[in-house]
Amino acid sequence: MALKNDIVTALESNRGKAISGQELADMLGVSRAAVWKAVKALQNEGYSITAGTNKGYILEDKTDVLSQQGIKMFIEKKNMNNPVIVYKTIDSTNSEAKKLAMSGAEHGTIVAANEQTNGRGRRGNSFYSPAQTGIYMSVILKPQKALADCLMTTVAAAVAVTDSIEALTGKNPQIKWVNDIFLDGRKICGILTEAISDFESGMAEAIIVGVGVNVSTADFPEEIAEVAGSLSPENLTRNQLAAEIAARIVEYSESTDNSAIMAKYREKSMVIGRNITFTKNGIQQSGYVKDINDMGNLVVETAKGTEILASGEITIGSKNLCQK
Repeated sequence: MALKNDIVTALESNRGKAISGQELADMLGVSRAAVWKAVKALQNEGYSITAGTNKGYILEDKTDVLSQQGIKMFIEKKNMNNPVIVYKTIDSTNSEAKKLAMSGAEHGTIVAANEQTNGRGRRGNSFYSPAQTGIYMSVILKPQKALADCLMTTVAAAVAVTDSIEALTGKNPQIKWVNDIFLDGRKICGILTEAISDFESGMAEAIIVGVGVNVSTADFPEEIAEVAGSLSPENLTRNQLAAEIAARIVEYSESTDNSAIMAKYREKSMVIGRNITFTKNGIQQSGYVKDINDMGNLVVETAKGTEILASGEITIGSKNLCQK
């Protein structure tokens, strides 16, 4: 396992370029036969590695295997040294991250998976998490402040995702309140923020920010097929996008300039200036979204006056864009 990881690191650092078997063997202190065996194992795991006589091994640009080594390479380019844990399959990265946080995992730890068997969304919903086509990850934050002072974390996470996508793809994703990310009218990302708190002190022991991105998913279950979509980027690996999102989540969550984060959140909002329907206290109402206040709450003008929505689901216009 260690040898395979070292070879992945070497090939990822030289993606598209040839490295001879002898060079890898000398670099890692093993035989060429051991290198060849490890490369064969990586090819069976989905890595597109070509090998030609007198050409060496080449990790092809089309390779898109989510890996610890791949994410760490891009995280380090952001001048960060976050611990990274990647699973081939897991029930839920958020569930695993909570366990790790309670066991002492450090601030900024990234937990990612190629597939989730029980991906969780907001309000008890599931999150469709097929293998090979998405990013499913959680970032452990240790804010060391009162839980009441962590309310901006969800807002910061949504902005981190949209900024990451825009920076790496040039596309213009939008935020559907509270924290779903849409592109071209379809949901491509969901965010689930969960807290571990000390009841007596009111302090946040950890905040878990879970992010699920449909990167290249093409087929969706019938119940979400009308609203779900994918990012479908060009020349961008899941490792690079995962690292960018994680780095920005940590950076933005540590920011003391909430006004700047809120300004970006409003700028990316797809609900400000739109008519919506919502349910509050069991009563369905309609209204016009006038603004999002500094707490991230919707300010809605209704026939009966102004309503402030702190949570819940909304329908925009006649098309239901609810969390799925």
